Amino acid sequence: MKSKADFSLVFMGTPEFAKTNLERLYNYGYKISAVITAPDKPAGRGKLLTESNVKQYAKSVGLPILQPTNLKNEHFIDNLRALTADLFVVVAFRMLPDVVWAMPPMGTINLHASLLPDYRGAAPINHALINGESVTGLTTFFISREIDTGHIIAQSKTPILPQDNAGTLLDKMMVQGADLLIETIEKIRTGTVSAVPQAILQKADTFQKLAPKIFKENSKINWNKSALEIHNFVRGLSPVPTAWTELRHRESNKIFTLKIFETEFEFGTQAEIGTIIASAKQFGIATHDGVIYPMQIRLEGKKSLQVKDFLNGTRISDYEIII
Repeated sequence: MKSKADFSLVFMGTPEFAKTNLERLYNYGYKISAVITAPDKPAGRGKLLTESNVKQYAKSVGLPILQPTNLKNEHFIDNLRALTADLFVVVAFRMLPDVVWAMPPMGTINLHASLLPDYRGAAPINHALINGESVTGLTTFFISREIDTGHIIAQSKTPILPQDNAGTLLDKMMVQGADLLIETIEKIRTGTVSAVPQAILQKADTFQKLAPKIFKENSKINWNKSALEIHNFVRGLSPVPTAWTELRHRESNKIFTLKIFETEFEFGTQAEIGTIIASAKQFGIATHDGVIYPMQIRLEGKKSLQVKDFLNGTRISDYEIII
């Protein structure tokens, strides 16, 4: 059994969620032979090349960094093999080719933000909220050929509070995930690991919930759904990618995008679906069984505002919802 300082890892990840985990592993004392992250990308109005959160942290502590555009590139594979790492650790990264994940002698593990086998896919936190779950969690597993299907090593449950959105839940799970990841690596390092096939955990009489990537087109609010479903949809997409709807200005007939970051709701309404119900300090939008009250919004061309501030400068009665 190797000591913690001699147990060599290669870490793969890109966003803030991954950076938090990398930082914890580094501070815990593991030998991190290299960090693999996405190539720098243009961002912002100036389209300046921007480094990933993981790269920024790796640079700050002097870790070697690789940024391949092609994970099957022979030069990259040779460099990766030359590291002779014991274990690869993947957090919020791309799908790996077989030649990569099968390389290290101790395997390749992934930290996934759901209680697998439910919510396989790119957006597990978002979909758990959208579906109105009260509990989610994290899973570590050995990567295999099919995405998010490998044998499970460890899991940790996370309660979803009524006030949670995708941002607050992510923040909680970053910290919890790092604890679970260290627990998992220690089991592998000390030879005490035991992995369970996901098929054992999948209940035959239940529908498996999936978490596909969310795009702008499927972030649009469907006002024909219930008030509760719309409320959960908004919190599941807040602060990003953000739920949105379209407004038409009655006089000019121009169409504007309205992003909604936070809502409250109540059941019961006599109004037609999509009707805007306005007062001096708030407005609601009718669904088939209730009313959605936006609390924080951003109208196209304006900054993000609390609704009471938005209504100080905008007459919502000049607009109508496009269903």
